[in-house]
Amino acid sequence: MDQHRVPCNNLQQELIFPSHNRKVPKRMSSLMETKEVFLNADAVCFDVDSTVIREEGIDELAKFCGVGDAVAEMTRRAMGGTVTFKAALTARLALIRPSYEQVQKLISDHPPQLTPGIRELVNRLHQRGVQVFLISGGFQSIVEHVALQLNIPTANVYANRLKFYFNGEYAGFDETQPTAESGGKGQVISYLKEQFQFKKVVMIGDGATDMEACPPADCFIGFGGNVVRKQVKEKAKWYITHFDELLKELEER
Repeated sequence: MDQHRVPCNNLQQELIFPSHNRKVPKRMSSLMETKEVFLNADAVCFDVDSTVIREEGIDELAKFCGVGDAVAEMTRRAMGGTVTFKAALTARLALIRPSYEQVQKLISDHPPQLTPGIRELVNRLHQRGVQVFLISGGFQSIVEHVALQLNIPTANVYANRLKFYFNGEYAGFDETQPTAESGGKGQVISYLKEQFQFKKVVMIGDGATDMEACPPADCFIGFGGNVVRKQVKEKAKWYITHFDELLKELEER
């Protein structure tokens, strides 16, 4: 493993910089190293709901299907890390039971709203030759719509797939997808590193499932521009509230 990899869990010891012969606080050293990984990343992986887009896609689908309040509470518990992701997803979809027609109508009538600054950030990453991926516990059809708006190839989308009967009624979801499991985003990143030989991979997101993807991601950047998850804000080495903060780092190097 790359010797400059940033530890993603556990507290680091204070680092001593010989040239200055003084100690640098653990949090500051972690932030500096995290920024260095981001600036030299081969690939950047984004969560989608409440990160790349302003809303939680499953909550919007629930509202559209008339069960918004109950599902929103389940989402809060899932993102806070108090229940397993798969259990929360199964329970939420059992309440919603969306048809194929409802999913398509949601996308056409209420398309996902991009978070301010994400389009510019993705464009800048592409200009630097960085691969951009969307790794989501949301639904493939919705996330692919987002990817197209950002010029991200749909092959770079990893999300959950809804299943429907021949008449369009809800038939469950593909439980074999890694994104349906707690820890699934980490599985996807491990696959990407093996498949493409990426040396430095960054995960950016708002939720506990995003933070859990590091490791195998080489660093995690917490995002609180749409919603603040207390656990993530407290534990992330680098926590931002606007994508302009990342753009600024890229422009200064």
